[in-house]
Amino acid sequence: MPYPYVLLSAAVSLDGYLDDTGPDRLLLSGPADFDRVDEVRASVDAILVGAGTIRADNPRLLVNSPARRAARVAAGKPEYPLKVTVSGTGELDPAARFWHTGGEKVLLTTDAGADRARALGLAADVVPLGPGLDWRRLLEHLHDVRGVRRLMVEGGGTIHTQLLQEGLADELQLVLAPLFVGDPDAPRLFGPGGYQGGRLRLVGTRRIEDVVLMSYEPTAPGAGPLPAAADRRWLDLACELAAACPPSRTAFSVGAVVVAADGAELARGHSREAGDPVVHAEEAALAKIDPADPRLAGATVYSSLEPCARRSSRPAPCARLILDAGVRRVVTAWREPDTFVTDADGSGLLAAAGADVVVLPEYEERAKAPNGHLLRRTT
Repeated sequence: MPYPYVLLSAAVSLDGYLDDTGPDRLLLSGPADFDRVDEVRASVDAILVGAGTIRADNPRLLVNSPARRAARVAAGKPEYPLKVTVSGTGELDPAARFWHTGGEKVLLTTDAGADRARALGLAADVVPLGPGLDWRRLLEHLHDVRGVRRLMVEGGGTIHTQLLQEGLADELQLVLAPLFVGDPDAPRLFGPGGYQGGRLRLVGTRRIEDVVLMSYEPTAPGAGPLPAAADRRWLDLACELAAACPPSRTAFSVGAVVVAADGAELARGHSREAGDPVVHAEEAALAKIDPADPRLAGATVYSSLEPCARRSSRPAPCARLILDAGVRRVVTAWREPDTFVTDADGSGLLAAAGADVVVLPEYEERAKAPNGHLLRRTT
């Protein structure tokens, strides 16, 4: 199921702390950065914080600028983004400012937590998600039921850690403040545990008074049948390559990217690349990689169209080429229609050989766009 775009936002000291242990909140940045955060809040559909942040900081989570709120209303949006909190227990102070400022609020909790929250009379829509908290189910609810397309997550560290470890964060906006905390009892931004491998990609830096804003995005593919945030970025690139294909009346325009488990791009390709009228995207990409490259065994192939299971132009279809290369994970946007091959089922061929096939249907229209002339022929 589609998820919102998840943006993690945080400020930390040089030694990685979110706060100190004093009675007052440690201000890690200044007015210019607070205004930037206000601008980001105004741009999203929802803002999420964990129950621990509500207990520790008692935040309001508002868009403070009247001009930005007016712009939201003029664009047909609520004056304030939806405010979201997550709690396993539902034990939250009903007098907290979170519930009594801004617009609509929702508490996402467990079945037992919902009973406690309702008994407390929290001023929010209380939504039970089952016996335990599941981030994928939570994000699906926000996307499908609440219409959230962009979600800003402002903490705390446990929430940020969980979303990164599960591969569900699309972007990390991190402000680095020029001070040290040095208290081992103070809260840190990220906790221990199993994170995805590889390096995050730096997409931007910006000096704001005496702090630095750094924006990163994950690059490591997901594992198995569950999609990760980076899968969307790589499939987006495959769709971009499909749009660059030379048009044809007898073959689809497809883009493909092969990515190692650590997020390193191994190769990319597209239909009819280098003037070859019959080369397929996956075939073109795999041909650029040394067959002995050990990274292929853990790699993911991203293809804007399901890899073919049958073809007449070459001895081996792309699904077979992928399997023969040792790749066992494929992410695609669109199942192959019967335009040229009846009952095409490259996904079935891959799955029967033990490969994981992940379909991200939210990219289907992008994948179809350069093939509209072929699809109109079949309707």
